[in-house]
Amino acid sequence: MNPFLMIQAAGQVVDAPLEGEELAEKSIDLIELTMMGGWIMYPLLFMSVIAIYIFIERYIVLRRASNIDTTFINRIRDYIHDGKIDSALALCRSNNHPVSRMIEKGVSRIGRPLSDVNAAIENVGNLEVASLEKGLTTLASIAGGAPMLGFLGTVIGMVISFWEMANSGANIVISQLAGGIYTALITTVGGLIVGILAYFAYNILVSRVQKVVFNMEAQTMEFMDVLYEPAR
Repeated sequence: MNPFLMIQAAGQVVDAPLEGEELAEKSIDLIELTMMGGWIMYPLLFMSVIAIYIFIERYIVLRRASNIDTTFINRIRDYIHDGKIDSALALCRSNNHPVSRMIEKGVSRIGRPLSDVNAAIENVGNLEVASLEKGLTTLASIAGGAPMLGFLGTVIGMVISFWEMANSGANIVISQLAGGIYTALITTVGGLIVGILAYFAYNILVSRVQKVVFNMEAQTMEFMDVLYEPAR
């Protein structure tokens, strides 16, 4: 071996960790990492708050709407057969439930043709379903719009990176490109997270609405059977 190379190698300082020495791991705060996504993260954060609020509020409302008193229709039947229409109306008004409001409209139309009674109940039912679905359109928009907003952040981040490359010329430094790359990746992740969560929340609420609507239809049919009974 060349003696000159041996002397040069011996004079080099090797920065190797000593035995038992642990390398310090650099950690980053989640909030700090999120803020690296740029201004796109603010509308995504706002959309996530709106989605969480809609889900919790609608879930509570739908859960209450799905709790139906099994004795309600039986008591209405007894009042109608006994001719106590006022008592039937009072029972309906004492229950804050979509079914009770539909039946109340039907009871108030007793004496008219059954087709008119059924039409009145259906009109109230449509209003109740629209009330139950309140906010679902916004939640669906968030589920579809959040990933698109994240993709917009990706494009903006890549534009920033290429702009930095163009201005750096031949002296490209990786740290100069980090800002645009962070914006591109973090906004994509943020948009996907918000969109996926909103998508699942929307489907959960839609299934709950369908369950409530099915119960409303079943109770309406049972009430109409009550009105047909005296004519038999």
